[in-house]
Amino acid sequence: MVVNGATIASVGAQKPSGVKVVDTKGVILPGLIDLHGHPEYNVFSAWEPPKLFANRYRWRDSEEYKLVVREPWQKLTADPSLLRDLTRYAEARALVGGATAIQGASAKYPGKEEALVRNVDLRIFGQHKARSMIDLGRTTPEDRTKMRAKIDAGDVTALYVHLAEGLDERSRKEFTELTKANLLTGATVIIHGTALTEAQLRDVKDAGAKIVWSPQSNLRLYGETTAAARAIELGIPVGLGADWLPSGSQSLLAELSVARRELQRQKIGLTPAKLNRTLIQAVTTDAARIAGVDQIGEVAAGKAADLLVLERHLQDPWENVVTASPSWVQLVTIGGDLAYGRADWMNDLLDDTAQLEGLVAWGNRMLLDTSYALAGTGEPPPRLKEVRERLLDRYAQTGPIFA
Repeated sequence: MVVNGATIASVGAQKPSGVKVVDTKGVILPGLIDLHGHPEYNVFSAWEPPKLFANRYRWRDSEEYKLVVREPWQKLTADPSLLRDLTRYAEARALVGGATAIQGASAKYPGKEEALVRNVDLRIFGQHKARSMIDLGRTTPEDRTKMRAKIDAGDVTALYVHLAEGLDERSRKEFTELTKANLLTGATVIIHGTALTEAQLRDVKDAGAKIVWSPQSNLRLYGETTAAARAIELGIPVGLGADWLPSGSQSLLAELSVARRELQRQKIGLTPAKLNRTLIQAVTTDAARIAGVDQIGEVAAGKAADLLVLERHLQDPWENVVTASPSWVQLVTIGGDLAYGRADWMNDLLDDTAQLEGLVAWGNRMLLDTSYALAGTGEPPPRLKEVRERLLDRYAQTGPIFA
């Protein structure tokens, strides 16, 4: 594969000549696309729910959630707010786990020129055609009507809606509310959908809507998860998201393993090889289509050079990816830029690595590029070390990235 600037120039069987070459001896795939998260909350360590809940409103109102998440969050965002550091720390976590694009960053995000990874529901490739809605019940009829008009006009091509997260009737009724709001469309991306019935899944299929699945978080909070196997059998596009650290997976790679086990438990009618391909497409090719961002998600000439290189431990490359952990990540590129990678490779490929930050990741010597701009300031870009120090100074229980 040859990368020229920001894009993939060619993919072939012959070793290129006249350019710098790295023989990775690994598995090269598109950078992972995490379609569901709450990045600024990913400074928290995993929360052990004290019991299973009927829906998301129950755990939100619990005393345990208040102590473990809400109060620390208020401390971290009190004046002077550390929101910039929270988002950068979360993006660094995503990047070292192989993700090059994420969803769910706060609308108060400091500005796209500062991002370490792409944000699919903010401005991306010069456009902002996606929106996110965490609580449909909090939107006014006027806002719902305006959103439908934007979808019909093509101004919004992906509407991410947290919906039916739970197991009870209240959760199922959220789907009814969505249809009454006239927002079940081909642009609709349902996040969770844990409570959806067979009939509701068929309605999702008929509307051309999509689902983003976060099994780890569902299983830890509710003991059950979305009927993802049935959704796939119906032909509904399904993506994956690691959700957030308090109840989700440490990385999207970890979420792949959970998803495979759960689909096997749900007795999905796919061979092991086909299941692996389906899962990997859910975080690459299919994820890009769900997000409506066709520049990424595929290793092909003309696509953006958002790439991930993993260590090769298994002969079957598909099995290698589904089995991988973040410690297997060897290189991540975004738009052709070497964002994170093995120190020896980065030193070979780049003329100057003095501005990159050295890290030890699961015993691997790595370099991280944090040289994004700081909007409206003349300050140099903060290193991960500095971001971590500020967070730890405010909140000593900040969760580690390399865990």
